[in-house]
Amino acid sequence: MSSSSREDDNENITSATTRRASSSSSDTTISDTSAEKTAESIKNIAKSIRDASTRMREVVRVVRQSGAIDELTQAIHEASIAAKDTSNEIRETTKDLRDRGIIRDTAKAIEQTNIAARETADTVRETAQQARESAPQTTESLKETATRIKSKRKKEQVATS
Repeated sequence: MSSSSREDDNENITSATTRRASSSSSDTTISDTSAEKTAESIKNIAKSIRDASTRMREVVRVVRQSGAIDELTQAIHEASIAAKDTSNEIRETTKDLRDRGIIRDTAKAIEQTNIAARETADTVRETAQQARESAPQTTESLKETATRIKSKRKKEQVATS
């Protein structure tokens, strides 16, 4: 049964129960017709339920006979065993790493590397500072030397000319 016919049936039931019976003969006819529609709607709903139940039984029978349920059950069983084995393997590996002290030794090596990196950075910083401080003196010294060399060359050129 389609959903639109179910909606029609539900509307018929609602309208039949909300109408008031009156004493006139035309109202009695309308009320009788509504009661018949309501009864027909209830029968249609019951038939739909029976049809759906029959289809569901057939689907369950076909699925069971096809072996799909057994395959699904077996696949879930295998997956759970694989998860258990993986968990056990991880546990054993972690215990082994812990017992051999690899985790602790790795952490210590990382800490020592960090300390050495900080010391290296400090040394580089100090060296750069020393270079900045000595640069003005070096520049002055180079200027003086360059001036002396130029003076010597001029004297030599004057002497040779």
